[in-house]
Amino acid sequence: MTNSPSTQRPHAELPMLREVIAANGATPRFRWGLRIGAAAIGIVCLALLVLAARLSPDSAGHGTHTQLGLPPCGWAVYFGKPCATCGMTTAWAYAAHGQYGRSLVTQPMGTLLCLAAATVFWGALHAACTGSRLGWVVGRLARPAVLWGLGALVLAAWAYKWVTWNS
Repeated sequence: MTNSPSTQRPHAELPMLREVIAANGATPRFRWGLRIGAAAIGIVCLALLVLAARLSPDSAGHGTHTQLGLPPCGWAVYFGKPCATCGMTTAWAYAAHGQYGRSLVTQPMGTLLCLAAATVFWGALHAACTGSRLGWVVGRLARPAVLWGLGALVLAAWAYKWVTWNS
């Protein structure tokens, strides 16, 4: 019986990976260069999380980024309404302090990004230490439908921030 495209397994495009597993009897591991790349990604995520933890969330729901020496949001100053990223730093600071409810109310997308950074940190640490191909598998999720969905979430979070804005 031949496999027609409709009856093939979803991962049929990975014959080389299957051959390596069959030949070695083990899951292939990343080379050192890729482990170093995973470690670098983990370090960047950890640095962002530590930075967020060092900030004091602004009770206004935006403006925390000024603690980093950055100017107030030009969009908010000029238009009196939030930009698409207004409240992100504040949401990260709340989430890094374990105040997830306040983070979510402040800027939902900021909360998701902070939690994603924490997840990526642990995944990158695992890949760097063990040579796991976890990052390669997760990277396959970056398909147009997923990216469009993330874009829609950014727009929805911006609309939410627009409605709840208190300048």
